[in-house]
Amino acid sequence: MKWMRERDALIAQTLAFVQSVTGRKVAAGAPPSPLAHESADTGSAVPETAKSDAPPSLASNPPALPATDLPPLPAAITRSSIARDLKTEINARVASFRAHQERFNREREEYFSATLAKLRAAIKDGAPPRPRK
Repeated sequence: MKWMRERDALIAQTLAFVQSVTGRKVAAGAPPSPLAHESADTGSAVPETAKSDAPPSLASNPPALPATDLPPLPAAITRSSIARDLKTEINARVASFRAHQERFNREREEYFSATLAKLRAAIKDGAPPRPRK
């Protein structure tokens, strides 16, 4: 399938570009990226089809780019801190929702009590009910 060869060639080119930009080579034991596939027969990180289809300028000799002073990368956010932040936000939203519902319940009870008190007073006084408009 041609698209698979093109995909593998693109992965190889991207890997070569990343290596040239970072100035690091991928460790022999670690896979370079989640997209790269390890070939069973050669043990290389890029399949043979990608090596043969990749342009020789990028596959065999990655271009050397001048080193630039890049700002430092932000500190890595751990999975536990993300989960803790999400849990905190969810708990805050649930508390806000509960407070809102309690306020509605309290206002409804107050309205009901006031209306019932007016009705009892009207019945006690013997006044005829007001006609609806």
